[in-house]
Amino acid sequence: MDEQLFFKKLNNLCTSKEIFYFLSSLEVMSDTMASGALQRISEVEVDDNGLKNPGLLENDIFRALCFQFEFESSKLSNTGLLNAFQALIKLRIDPQSTLMASLLSESEDRLGKGQLTDGNLCALGESLLELEGPSCATLEQIVNHMQEKDIERWSPREIVMVYKIMQVTVREGKQCQNLLNRLNSVTLSRVSQLSPNFASVILNSLVVLRQTQAVPLVTALCKHSVKHVPYFTDHELVNVLEAFLYFGQKVQVFTEALERHVPKSILTMHPETVSKVMQYCCTKVILSKPIFDAVAEGFISNADRLTTDQIAAYIIPFGTLNYLPPSASSLFRKLETVLHTRLRHFQPHTLLNLLHSCVLVQRYPINFLPKVFSPYFLQKLQAQPPGLNGVVMSQLTQLFLTVTLECPFYEGPKLLSKYRIKAFPTPHSSPDVHLLKRVKTGLLYLLKKRIYFASEVSTPYFYVVDIEIKLDEEGFVLPAVQLEEVHRRIALCVDGQNRFCAHSHNLLGEEAIKQRHLQLLGYEVVQIPFFETENLQNTRKMADYLHKKIFPCTYG
Repeated sequence: MDEQLFFKKLNNLCTSKEIFYFLSSLEVMSDTMASGALQRISEVEVDDNGLKNPGLLENDIFRALCFQFEFESSKLSNTGLLNAFQALIKLRIDPQSTLMASLLSESEDRLGKGQLTDGNLCALGESLLELEGPSCATLEQIVNHMQEKDIERWSPREIVMVYKIMQVTVREGKQCQNLLNRLNSVTLSRVSQLSPNFASVILNSLVVLRQTQAVPLVTALCKHSVKHVPYFTDHELVNVLEAFLYFGQKVQVFTEALERHVPKSILTMHPETVSKVMQYCCTKVILSKPIFDAVAEGFISNADRLTTDQIAAYIIPFGTLNYLPPSASSLFRKLETVLHTRLRHFQPHTLLNLLHSCVLVQRYPINFLPKVFSPYFLQKLQAQPPGLNGVVMSQLTQLFLTVTLECPFYEGPKLLSKYRIKAFPTPHSSPDVHLLKRVKTGLLYLLKKRIYFASEVSTPYFYVVDIEIKLDEEGFVLPAVQLEEVHRRIALCVDGQNRFCAHSHNLLGEEAIKQRHLQLLGYEVVQIPFFETENLQNTRKMADYLHKKIFPCTYG
């Protein structure tokens, strides 16, 4: 049969049974046709879970094809040899079998003699990368042969394969930065030609190879990824998100593409992909309501199928970014049900992070706190990395403060004093130095003397107040050092951009709980957010603004 007609008919067949029936009707076929048949069988019979029908390997026609390839490997064309090798790897044929050893040996022999074309080198490289533990020497040989051709003329497929090979050779301790620099430079000019899969693979390689200096290429790939968001597989999207996180990329249009894609796909997306999307939002403090609302709905539907780490990855960002979705009541009811049935399966630090995130948004895990405050649980926390470090101790202290101040009905065990800390070492708690200086200057203009306010005041309740002003019973301002006759304390929270979600006026969870607790501890909390002071161009206008905010009764 004519090869063109053969492949036309072959590509219309959808099961191995149909393919074997078709092959049995032919008297003769070339090795290219035979290897094409194996490739088509691998396409229709292999999915993400492996071989659909292992019985096909016992089929007489399949075994006859394998026999021919094994004992006549030296007579095969390059295309027939390498296509068959690639197909048999996909079909999970034992790499130690005589069939695979024969095809591999013949391929390496032709590689050594320089008989393989560029396309052949690519096919061999891809096949070797599929095998477990490929020979580093053979992969290096492929790269060396490819370098003989002008790197500027490499196709996207060849570029991707070399990046993959570089990952293997660098893991083996080989230094290839000069070649990588050339490869990065060439890839930059080809970014617009890359498919979703190729863009994802290259970004993953740049992460693995730690190419932090390849900023133009990373930036171009991240921007190029925007249009591919709807077409990435779960695995590819995870690779892209990991690259955004590793290289610190923040592209607004990429977030907007995710906002369009995630709500439509939430019920079919793999939980690991959803977890990575939430990690991306949380790390970059992006409060995307379309994404968070969709993830909440996804959690309500699928929570029973999630691992404990995935449960934490879905929920913790809601607390960190201080957001309750429209389905909040159903979301936290579902979380409580899951915790009741699977509490013992959570790792100690995962459980603490999860429960702490709940109190940030005023969802109180009362039923689970006796476990967290128990000496046994605290010993387990201490025994596992990162142990009882500052962040962990601050979470425990904040849980203790929450039940003390916000849950007076809680009658369970309390956190022992040795596990409480004196100040919260939170990453976003430091005030914006520039904004704090402007506020202090405005206060000095308003109150006339520096003695009437104190800055960065440690309280007995673990929180640090940005600026504290004391008033007597009649409302007069007292010197900051005075301890007697203090009737009111005003806490000024000087909130720079670092205390808000990105491009938002939404306070982060850790700052929201601090202001809530200061109020419950008797402070009058006055918030001075950056967006209200940006346009106050001089000290007099700042003083006027502060007068209106702090002393509204006497303003005007």
